[in-house]
Amino acid sequence: MEMPRPLRDLPKAHLHLHFTGSMRHSTLVELADGYGLHLPDALKEDWPPRLRATDERGWFRFQRLYDIARSVLRRPGDLYRLMRETAEDEASEGSGWLEIQVDPSGYAQRFGGLTATMELMLDAVDRAAEHAGIGIAVVVAANRTRHPLDARTLARLAVQYMDRGVVGFGLSNDERRGRAREFDRAFRIARGAGLLAVPHGGELLGPASVAECVEELGADRLGHGVRAAESPRLMELLAERRITCEVCPMSNVGLGVAERPGDVPLRRLFEAGVPIALGADDPLLFGSRLLDQYELARGTHGFGDAEVAELARQSIRGSAAPETVRKELLRGVDDWLASGVPPEPAS
Repeated sequence: MEMPRPLRDLPKAHLHLHFTGSMRHSTLVELADGYGLHLPDALKEDWPPRLRATDERGWFRFQRLYDIARSVLRRPGDLYRLMRETAEDEASEGSGWLEIQVDPSGYAQRFGGLTATMELMLDAVDRAAEHAGIGIAVVVAANRTRHPLDARTLARLAVQYMDRGVVGFGLSNDERRGRAREFDRAFRIARGAGLLAVPHGGELLGPASVAECVEELGADRLGHGVRAAESPRLMELLAERRITCEVCPMSNVGLGVAERPGDVPLRRLFEAGVPIALGADDPLLFGSRLLDQYELARGTHGFGDAEVAELARQSIRGSAAPETVRKELLRGVDDWLASGVPPEPAS
């Protein structure tokens, strides 16, 4: 009997990973100890934290833990270390292309302003990509809990650095606290320059939030988008327009969007023809990286090797990777699927 192929060897693209949230837990603890910073039990002894963000109090706790984690990144060397380790983790899990989301405004006060912070982050990305031998690009993400004018500033900053590896413009944080349409001018700036529009939507709110991201912001991809599964018509629209949903199963469970891993509508979206790119979102807070999402698709949702190969293809096709990189990764997926796995030796 043929054994399943190793998912670690499957070439894939990772399109939904946040900068701070990509940090290794061991690095968080080490940096905090080095700076004499106290970490709450949820980020130390009781890690990963028990989270549920479907109510306002739960989201506040999630955001507070995220802000505490960000506070350990105090020197340029910390950013370089985070990015280098993230790239190493990606390469070890078969990710050949990463698009990492950054909101430079969260670090600007510490690192000399928006422009200086952006320069620092992009240099860290370039060095990490070369070190790990993978492709890495950047999505600049605005915070929907801040004023839309701030988003326009970030959109212009993202456009300014398109020649340095910025490929998209996003919108993150609690979608209940900022309607997508309020940020349409920022997205017009980004789209007009040729950046991908990749807002979060359809996580804590339902299909109407997804539709607003698509119709008002011109989304090319959706951060999460799982709530689209509640509307057959919306799934049909996403499939028809080839709008990729960056589905992060363990994040959905961690934040209470789905009660159990099996409740994430991965199979429903897949069978409706909606393109999917599995993502880890914030491994630092959810305790799982990209490979775990593929393991879940196989073990919990019953995806066979041909289906997980198609998930990997969809992640690559939905990426902003150069055509040469896409072709190489897609060829690798075909090779992975064509390779036979030796049967277990007889006992």
